[in-house]
Amino acid sequence: MNAPRTRVQRRPVHGVLLLDKPLGLSSNQALQKAKWLLRAEKAGHTGTLDPLATGVLPLCFGAATKFSQLHLDADKTYEATARLGVRTATGDAEGEVIAERPVQVTADDLARVEARFTGPIRQVPPMHSALKKDGKALYEYAREGVEVERAPRDVVIHALRLERTGDAEVRIVATVSKGTYIRTLGEDIGEALGCGAHLRALRRTATGGFVEAQCVTLEALEAMDEDERLARLLPAESLVDGHSRVTLGTEDAARFLSGLRRRGDWADAAQVAVFGTAPPAFLGTAHVTANELIPGRLLNPIEIQQILLNAQQTEATP
Repeated sequence: MNAPRTRVQRRPVHGVLLLDKPLGLSSNQALQKAKWLLRAEKAGHTGTLDPLATGVLPLCFGAATKFSQLHLDADKTYEATARLGVRTATGDAEGEVIAERPVQVTADDLARVEARFTGPIRQVPPMHSALKKDGKALYEYAREGVEVERAPRDVVIHALRLERTGDAEVRIVATVSKGTYIRTLGEDIGEALGCGAHLRALRRTATGGFVEAQCVTLEALEAMDEDERLARLLPAESLVDGHSRVTLGTEDAARFLSGLRRRGDWADAAQVAVFGTAPPAFLGTAHVTANELIPGRLLNPIEIQQILLNAQQTEATP
């Protein structure tokens, strides 16, 4: 007979956990595992990584989930290994081989292709992706053997470095805009080199201002006690580090949190992070137009109280 499952007592947890996603887990599986370890009531992530990819995966808990969408637009950096001379059905090592060609690639070829794919480019999204057509994910069509027409997308490759690491292997380091498919980039680079390619490995090393050195693995998280796990959380405002900053007094902060606009000597700004002074706390986001601070996504007073209480408890822990 199976032992009864222990019911986890959930609690309000607020902040951002930078996880080093392991190979083989989907982003949602990794999220659910971290959520269980933290006993968090509410969780979400800031964009998925394929099961075959590893690396930086920011996970949002509690109040931080309100700002996770902002991070979807962040530039990201990837390191990938491409196998030259072999194309697969999926563009990665999981797919069946559909074509093989000899590899005759020089350093000049790599430099030429590097320059060609740096800057604004157009990509056709891969069939093996979560992009939807008529309410159905493209990978579902692909599993049925159905090819769906996809419109090209405009993306930007901010920086690209190609490095030969073996007779038929190239290391790709790319910093890209949102919506860029690295598997497609690897395939397109292979075609431009005249031999075809597929990705053998993929790792995200940075997203926005978050880098892999800040991340924790699931194994390390499991080995920690609860206080240590909570100490790994970054505050919700870490998701809006690039925003302009406005600080309000007690009276203005209360009105702002109720959704009212405030007037002040502020320059126009599209993205503003708003803080209070008493108590000092992150209140939410806004934008400024014609000296008016216009509320965007806001924390509620209960969330602010819980965040301040958790901070006090953390400081009091020896």
